Amino acid sequence: MSLHYSFFSDKEEDLAAEFLENGYVIRPVDDREALDALRQGMVEIVCDKMGINVPVDVGDFLNNFADHVSIDNLNDVRLHTYRTMNAQEWFRPTYHAIGRSKLATLVGNELAMQNRVNLSIQLPNDDSSLLPIHADAFGGETPYQVVQWLPLVDCFKTKTMFILPRPASEQVYTDFRKYEGKGMDSVFDDVKNDLVWLDVPYGHVLIFSPNNLHGGVVNLEAETRWSMNCRFTGLFTPYRGAEKKLGSYYLPISPRAVTKTGMQYREPSGFEE
Repeated sequence: MSLHYSFFSDKEEDLAAEFLENGYVIRPVDDREALDALRQGMVEIVCDKMGINVPVDVGDFLNNFADHVSIDNLNDVRLHTYRTMNAQEWFRPTYHAIGRSKLATLVGNELAMQNRVNLSIQLPNDDSSLLPIHADAFGGETPYQVVQWLPLVDCFKTKTMFILPRPASEQVYTDFRKYEGKGMDSVFDDVKNDLVWLDVPYGHVLIFSPNNLHGGVVNLEAETRWSMNCRFTGLFTPYRGAEKKLGSYYLPISPRAVTKTGMQYREPSGFEE
């Protein structure tokens, strides 16, 4: 007879412990075939928009995208690709499947997912689409969520995002009032030596708590950064703010059968108590 002393497997315990310690984890994707198909489909949309042939080596095409587009035209291509991808019936389920096991361990198996998956394209030396240091809860979002950040090329150094690990982020918050009136640049200056520049190769996924301070800088590498990101939270999590609620900003994706029957249950009428 085999007895269990935890509700989680050893692998799940290790993943959770790392996330609790740092506020993020980086792991190989659950479905590499799905990731490759997603990237291929995205490149086909980009090439159709630009009126060019789909390349044989899509990774090289994405890395050297600055050879094909100007900064002035970049956002038009990005928005078209973002809208077209999100309109595909297969896109959001595929995006979820890429990190399914990690999301189940860290968040749960009854999930709500952001209604759109975001797309970021950052050309070398382009300062037009920076995301300064911040935490998502500052914008009224629930602290009970993670971001699944998916690179479509190898991301490293300034071609990636930075994060301030959980203990350091929480230490900043204990005395956050001192930054009143100074702006987030002063926060960055104070913590820049403690930031972690996340090395996330293609084929891996980053899942992080957006309660950690995080952001990006100008891409000083020779290649273009392509990444997607989307928020996941528990279906029954507390939500904050009228604009960031279930049914609009977040959509249910995996309610279980018992949840569905429970939601449909109605007390019998006609009986006296």
